[in-house]
Amino acid sequence: MGKIKRKKALIFGITGQDGSYLAEFLLKKNYIIHGVKRRSSSANTERIDHIFDSINFKSKNFFIHYGDITDSSSTLNIINKIKPDEIYNLAAQSHVRVSFDIPEYTANSTALGSLRVLEAIKNLNLKKTKYYQASSSEMFGNQKKDKSQNENTPFHPMSIYGVSKVFSYHATVYYREAYGLFACNGILFNHESPRRGPTFVTKKIVQALVRIKMKKQDNLSLGNLYAIRDWGHAIDYVESMWKILQYKRADDWVIATNEEMTVKDFINKCAIKLKMNLIWKNKGINEIAIDNITKKTIIKIDKKYFRPGEVNFLKGDYSKAKKLLKWKPKYRSDDLINDMIEYEKDLYE
Repeated sequence: MGKIKRKKALIFGITGQDGSYLAEFLLKKNYIIHGVKRRSSSANTERIDHIFDSINFKSKNFFIHYGDITDSSSTLNIINKIKPDEIYNLAAQSHVRVSFDIPEYTANSTALGSLRVLEAIKNLNLKKTKYYQASSSEMFGNQKKDKSQNENTPFHPMSIYGVSKVFSYHATVYYREAYGLFACNGILFNHESPRRGPTFVTKKIVQALVRIKMKKQDNLSLGNLYAIRDWGHAIDYVESMWKILQYKRADDWVIATNEEMTVKDFINKCAIKLKMNLIWKNKGINEIAIDNITKKTIIKIDKKYFRPGEVNFLKGDYSKAKKLLKWKPKYRSDDLINDMIEYEKDLYE
């Protein structure tokens, strides 16, 4: 009997939250991992340092390549060199609020980045390579408040990030239908974890409340407290990415929890876990949260955190993935919040 050939996965965006969890997941499945990272003056490998020797760049199962999704030649060369079984495109300028400030770069990395990868697969004639596109619930934009979104919900993006993700989504469908590529979209709703970047609202809230509790920070400024989101755990969501590429045919999938929560609900849940007693006062831009024990104002609203185009309601219906992929979230919102809080507390203790 010959040796079973191990699968090779190429992950664009390996140093991000999802890239690091996906790498862990695939290593357990005995994959050989190739990750692409951008060159910068800081290492930016802290999310993968525990599974990869970033000093010596040596590992039999895990390889890092310098490249950039905004650069066609590096993208093509890496794909040609590795000829992977699976490509996961998780690379993007992924911060919605920032996309209003740097729209052109956002479109270049988030929209055209996917096009460069799809073109490379087509031009290199890698018929057996499966492609996963990280699509986003931000593509849905503003929707009716009472209805969750599924694979048939029309897109109405309200940011250049959302617009760019719609481009990538349709490019993926187009390359699948026109050239027969095994190209899939995972329309993932908001997913968080202890590895979330510090500028994302959930991480910002957890970090700040832990620091306020430990008297290392005075207060926190936020934008829209009443945006409703469907928050899951990144650990669950990376498993769905893999399942999407193992399904018998290429398709598009909504991945979510079908639970809804406002930003304010998220704050209150974190406060309860931290045994903080918050009292909310005032309305609109003047709304504040006061710590009932210290009587200090710990949460304020700042206009600069509001988006030019607000998305008020996102909630995903993942029944297709549940039925066909046998995927469902294992983490509830309380588990996610626990996980994030414990991580922050450990940092300070």
